[in-house]
Amino acid sequence: MAAAHRAEVDTLIGPYLERRRAGAAHPVIDFLFTYYGHKPAQLRRWHPGFGVTLADADEYAGASGYHRVPEGHTADPAHLARRRDTVEFIANLLRATASRPAQLSCFGLHEWAMVYRADERRHQAPLRLDPAATDAVVESMSLRCTHYDAYRFFTPEAVGRNNIHLTRDDQLRREQPGCLHANMDLYKWAFKLTPHIPSTLLLDCFRLACAARELDMRASPYDLTAYGYTPVPIETPTGRAEYARTQTRLSTQATTLRTQLLQTCESLLDS
Repeated sequence: MAAAHRAEVDTLIGPYLERRRAGAAHPVIDFLFTYYGHKPAQLRRWHPGFGVTLADADEYAGASGYHRVPEGHTADPAHLARRRDTVEFIANLLRATASRPAQLSCFGLHEWAMVYRADERRHQAPLRLDPAATDAVVESMSLRCTHYDAYRFFTPEAVGRNNIHLTRDDQLRREQPGCLHANMDLYKWAFKLTPHIPSTLLLDCFRLACAARELDMRASPYDLTAYGYTPVPIETPTGRAEYARTQTRLSTQATTLRTQLLQTCESLLDS
């Protein structure tokens, strides 16, 4: 199981590692490692989850969150106890997010709001439209971002255009299951629960994050055709319809994973 997990991770992130070794950046995939800060080596390590003991597994000696018992190595209950507040926070956020209806009308404008009336851009890729036309797209539609960690990168001129003002303290009250970034963040929460959750669930969340990030940037104002990404032109009715269809599909997948993560959190808290 550990070997199969490593092989699947290598298939997913092999191209990223090759580019990194060559010193080349990638505006889409790099985000999954630079923003979230999880190293490929951490993702490659397989975990069976809390309550499972691995015999003849000395490679887990000294691994974070593990301890030795007579039968072998297993996730350490003391480590879990020290992280109880984190598990409770994640459970509360997942539960609150799942309790709300999905909002599917943002059309990925958060990336546009990050370059609105700005001289600098977050990525080296060129814009698909000239700066004036890019600004006009933002001005032509309502900004409806509900995710603080996207909102906090809005340009000062874009902040006031959002339909609500967001703060970090709003996170439990605002996150909703249609949000691309809230669904991408399931990977972050799964990683914070490692090694107490099975790696199968972590990897499912990582796959979803990869798909969400791809839509995120295909719908952005950047021209990524040089990287093999076809734009989703949300400045057009056709593009907005395509975005909403894909966002809905990803939201459905995220609902299943969010439920699994919440059930896992509740089981860990009971333990």
